[in-house]
Amino acid sequence: MSTQKKLHSLSDLAELLPESMRNKPAAPAVAQKKEHDGKGNSVRVYLDTKGRKGKSVTIVAGLRHNPDTMDEIARMLKQHCGAGGTVKDGAIEIQGDQRARATEKLRTMNYVIQ
Repeated sequence: MSTQKKLHSLSDLAELLPESMRNKPAAPAVAQKKEHDGKGNSVRVYLDTKGRKGKSVTIVAGLRHNPDTMDEIARMLKQHCGAGGTVKDGAIEIQGDQRARATEKLRTMNYVIQ
């Protein structure tokens, strides 16, 4: 027989931990998503095809934020819409006709759509 004691439960495992680690709550498995609050600011969502060889893009204009925040909002919108896009000239461009999806996400972020 082995001289080591077999561990049968979590309480047995807890006995092996140092005292400082025993009463700590477990770390959350998934990190909290950072959400953005538009604070009721109004934005305009429209479709544009000019200068794009007939291809359409959804434009979100009227956001007045610093470039880092604009990039973060663009990332959230692109992920929600499942499309590519960019930040250009103070507006967010999302590939394709994504007006409904972009509007939905912006409303959950507390923006007012014109």
